[in-house]
Amino acid sequence: MGKPMKPERSASNPRDVNEAFGTLPRLKVTAFLSGCDEAEFAVIAAATGVAASALSKASSHLEELGYLKAKKGHVGKRPRTWLRLTDNGREAFERHLRALEALTAIAGRASEPAQPADS
Repeated sequence: MGKPMKPERSASNPRDVNEAFGTLPRLKVTAFLSGCDEAEFAVIAAATGVAASALSKASSHLEELGYLKAKKGHVGKRPRTWLRLTDNGREAFERHLRALEALTAIAGRASEPAQPADS
């Protein structure tokens, strides 16, 4: 027998499911931003189908947790807001996704029929 394997650093624990991503608007904005460096508020709202008021509430919550950063500015005379995930936000979301995958794997193993001992 070989040496016991050490768990990988990225090993997932189903308990790592993060309530911060527990609402659909927060999940959608985080998923969208995980695919880019930053995006303008209206672009995120349009791409995710999240109403501006819900997106504002979701992004404020994620910003309070340190998962998201908002930057305000102007394009011409029009005010704009850009959102981006922080490094902590990206890590938390990746951990969340791995935890969901771990739950799926556990369910898959739990639903397999038991094999007879003398097969």
